[in-house]
Amino acid sequence: MKWKLFYRYCILFCCIIVIIGCNNDDNNNSRVKNTGNTASAYISPPILSPKVLAEYPHDSLTYTQGLFFYGGSLYESSGLYGQSFFGQIDTNSWKYSRRFPIEAQYFAEGSIILNNKLYVLTYQEHTCFVYDPLTFKALSSFGYEGEGWGLTTDGKRLIMSNGSNTIQFRNPENFAIISTLAVHDGEKSIDRINELEWVNGDIWANIYQSDMIVIIDAKSGAVKSWVDCSELRKKTKGKSQAEVLNGIAYNPTTKRLYLTGKYWGTIFSIEMPQP
Repeated sequence: MKWKLFYRYCILFCCIIVIIGCNNDDNNNSRVKNTGNTASAYISPPILSPKVLAEYPHDSLTYTQGLFFYGGSLYESSGLYGQSFFGQIDTNSWKYSRRFPIEAQYFAEGSIILNNKLYVLTYQEHTCFVYDPLTFKALSSFGYEGEGWGLTTDGKRLIMSNGSNTIQFRNPENFAIISTLAVHDGEKSIDRINELEWVNGDIWANIYQSDMIVIIDAKSGAVKSWVDCSELRKKTKGKSQAEVLNGIAYNPTTKRLYLTGKYWGTIFSIEMPQP
């Protein structure tokens, strides 16, 4: 009788061990599958190199903060206290055909024209100035919290950066924040977002203190591609004082991009890089 009980307990014990082992295998397999799915979900964005199509002269005394096309004309804002200005560049001579100074107590930053109004950000003065783009007459101004860095538009909203990883979409009528977008490469947050440009539904942005441009999905904030422009700085004239890349302008008519930097003596026309 005791032997029969012993055998029964042995069989029961073995069954329990087998069941536990199977459960552990299932859990391990599940973890492997989940890990595999997570890993395969993220693909590192490509790093592209710009192909230079042409080089044009640029005022190497300009501390470029904003660069954009509007109505076929090229415009630029330049920073620093006591030296800030906004100007229109003649693309035949590549000199300023018109320009006006910003008051000395303001450090001009990004700029854009939307609905026949010129918007110019200031660095730490919490003010966006609004001008008539034809006369450069001051029309109004808006206040905002934090710093002002880059500015562009999708044709309806103003799109602003402030040096963080967050891009703000603002109402052009009152400068109120409509929504925000966090920029990220996988799980890594990308900050120091600087000068901005809207290009075919994507947001192109300079990364401050680098010669990298990031191409951002305007809906998700995910980085789609990086553009390494370090070779351009080596080629620019005015090398003795050339600072970082800063200035992206897209001409929708010619489908060309124009890049320059702070104190760069050259504006580069580039072909749209392809992955």
